Amino acid sequence: MKLKQRVVLLAILLVIFIFTKVFLIDNLDTSAANREDQRAFHRMMASLHVELDPRLDHTLQSPWEIAAQWVVPREVYPEETPELGAVMHAMTTKKIIKADVGYKGTQLKALLILEGGQKVVFKPKRYARDYVVEGEPYAGYDRHNAEVAAFHLDRILGFRRAPLVVGRFVNLRTEIKPVATEQLLGTFMTVGNNTCFYGKCYYCRETEPACADGDIMEGSMTLWLPDVWPLQKHRHPWGRTYREGKLARWEYDESYCDAVKKTSPYDSGPRLLDIIDTAIFDYLIGNADRHHYESFQDDEGASMLILLDNAKSFGNPALDERSILAPLYQCCIIRVSTWNRLNYLKNGVLKSALKTAMSHDPISPVLSDPHLDALDQRLLSILATVKQCTDQFGPDVVLVEDRMTLSHL
Repeated sequence: MKLKQRVVLLAILLVIFIFTKVFLIDNLDTSAANREDQRAFHRMMASLHVELDPRLDHTLQSPWEIAAQWVVPREVYPEETPELGAVMHAMTTKKIIKADVGYKGTQLKALLILEGGQKVVFKPKRYARDYVVEGEPYAGYDRHNAEVAAFHLDRILGFRRAPLVVGRFVNLRTEIKPVATEQLLGTFMTVGNNTCFYGKCYYCRETEPACADGDIMEGSMTLWLPDVWPLQKHRHPWGRTYREGKLARWEYDESYCDAVKKTSPYDSGPRLLDIIDTAIFDYLIGNADRHHYESFQDDEGASMLILLDNAKSFGNPALDERSILAPLYQCCIIRVSTWNRLNYLKNGVLKSALKTAMSHDPISPVLSDPHLDALDQRLLSILATVKQCTDQFGPDVVLVEDRMTLSHL
């Protein structure tokens, strides 16, 4: 064989060797990542049921100190939380030492301080479990049970971006009124034999109070994030106008995602993928009201999108508001880990997992069966949406490996 032919043959063999090596390494990396996703799913399933138990492994720390130490830029609580039951037990049993009107917002809530100085947000029960909220997907009062269910769905999806939430029954007469500020106390009233209050908020009205059953009010307690992690509010790029006859750009511009990808903080880093994770989360729970979102302050797009204020959810199990998924079907990208987790939750696993996770809660049953059934149906719609994307653009474009530096330009 001539020297020139040998050189050409060696060059071809070298190219084949390099491509084979790269292909094998890539496949090995992908396979290893998928195996880790599967192991993480099994760990989550094994820890679903949380007993509300006061015992702490770290006896020298309070439950509030433990929960505060969990918070890091990309998660509110870690994957393994043996003290979760103790923290949630404290949220349901610790003495309320102060009660005030809620922080700024449109919906009724109260800001409570528990023994040990921990702030929590209390949202009162407004509807029976089987009540169906008609009208727009963002209609109606906040649903306290939706906050509880959303927190556990956050655990199941492996996001870990929602503050801890647990249900609690409070005695308004003996637990709240004696420690209430004058501002909150001035909104208390009696309707029939029931103690009620209407608080202070944009939509709070004396004619629309939340009423206890006698003195006992059911509600949700959301753990306040540590003050060392100040929040920054952002307008959601796929927010609604809330004005009849006026559409947001994303509602008529199918190329809208291309414009979003060119603006900070969506042009690089994890934020755009967080938006898409959140769209999936919101579609599952039926939340069409995320007009703003919070991250940690001065994060330059690196911290998580925090899943706060999920109470405009689980209103109508028969309404699947597809527009919530606009970030997903317009951008056609999704984290590999999210895609894997969604597939593991098929065939009724999601409904069963959420039911198990919520079974320990003091206000259980948290959701009615129609809402649980709707979750499984909505999951199929999400999977079908991703398949449409992969059919059009290919899985290499759509399925984004989230264990690397991200750039969407």
